[in-house]
Amino acid sequence: MDVIVLIGFAAAVIIGVSLGLIGGGGSILTVPVLVYILDVDPVLATAYSLFVVGTTSLVGAGNFMKQGKVDYKTAVVFAIPSFIAVFLTRKFLVPWLPDPLFTVGEFAITKNVGIMVFFALIMLAASYSMIKDNKKLKPEGSGELKFNIPLIALEGSVVGVITGIVGAGGGFLIIPALVILAKLPMKLAVGTSLLIIAAKSLIGFLGDLGNQTIDWQMLLIFTGLSVVGIFIGTALSKKINEKALKTGFGWFVLIMGIYIIGKELMAV
Repeated sequence: MDVIVLIGFAAAVIIGVSLGLIGGGGSILTVPVLVYILDVDPVLATAYSLFVVGTTSLVGAGNFMKQGKVDYKTAVVFAIPSFIAVFLTRKFLVPWLPDPLFTVGEFAITKNVGIMVFFALIMLAASYSMIKDNKKLKPEGSGELKFNIPLIALEGSVVGVITGIVGAGGGFLIIPALVILAKLPMKLAVGTSLLIIAAKSLIGFLGDLGNQTIDWQMLLIFTGLSVVGIFIGTALSKKINEKALKTGFGWFVLIMGIYIIGKELMAV
């Protein structure tokens, strides 16, 4: 097997570790790995990312469900508008996008470049969310659970559209929303986020089945390795300081986002 392919599959384990450690970040790594290491078309890579992150998150959510660390009511309020948004985005909006997206004189932005640049901008937003010291995050067991249903539903719709376009599970957006709007303790937010990501991502992938040709052998191997990673990440999460880990991962995502923007725009 080619060394580059082995590196790509090793990265799949790291993706699972990320999800197990911080309840998000898997898709931030999945799309760049598929595009730049395994040479998958960007549009197809976003579809693969939905399956990989969805399946891996489902396994992780199962662990939290066994511990009673999932708030099902909040998950439903967030997830229903998100499900609708991601499915419609993958089924209709992504195939509808023109190629090139736009042209100014001799300067043209193709659909693939546009998706990767938009993804990189989402990465920059994610890095800010992970690096900043968010004092609104509530520790375990702090206070009564109250939530703003309209705001959570709106956030679910927005995250669903973003998920549909770039194949990002949206944990970096979902967790702050659950903590700040739904007032969930951090660990409960992580478990609930994984369940939402799993369902939303897999439903989004269904919207691609009629639009994409799927290499199931590669996809299932990559996903299986990611599932192994989430078990490793879950075990490590008990030994590593969450705040330091999230900050370090945020800086990594920031550098990756800047790199992708530079690489894509220089190739235009």
